[in-house]
Amino acid sequence: MPEHEPQKPEEVLAERLNTLLDVVAAEGGHRYTFPDIKKAVEDRGLHISRQRWHYMRAGTGPMTPDTDLLEALADFFGVPAAFLTNADAETPARVAAQLDLLRAMREAEVKSFAARSLTSDLSPELLLEIRDIIDETLTKQKREDRPAS
Repeated sequence: MPEHEPQKPEEVLAERLNTLLDVVAAEGGHRYTFPDIKKAVEDRGLHISRQRWHYMRAGTGPMTPDTDLLEALADFFGVPAAFLTNADAETPARVAAQLDLLRAMREAEVKSFAARSLTSDLSPELLLEIRDIIDETLTKQKREDRPAS
C-alpha cells in the first residue's frame, strides 16, 4: 500500500484555517467572513487581501512567509501559531473537543435521516437491525480515527 505524501505547508494551513472556521461556527458563534478576518489583521497593523485569504484557505497559493500574519490569524482564532502550519502540531483541546462534537452531531444526523427515510415501509425488526449496523459502523470508524496510543 503506497504511503501518503506529507502535506505541503500551504495545504496544512488551508486545512487548519477551514477547521477553525468550522469550529467557531459549531460553537454557536458568528460565522467569520473575510471582512472579520481583514479587520482582525488590520487591527494588528497588517494587511491581507481577499485574494490572499482565498489562496490561504484553498491551499493553492505559495505558503506565506509572513510570520506576523500567521501569528495574527492564530491569535484571532485562539490557537498557537505552530498549529496553523505544522502538520504534527497538537490540536488544541478546545478545537479537538469541538471536532468531536461536530462528528457526534453528524452521526446523529445520519441516524435521524436514515430513520426518517426508512420508517415508512420497513418492519420494526428490520429497522432495529439497520440501527445496529449504523451503530457498529460508526463505532468502528471512531476506533479507526483514534490515534494509536
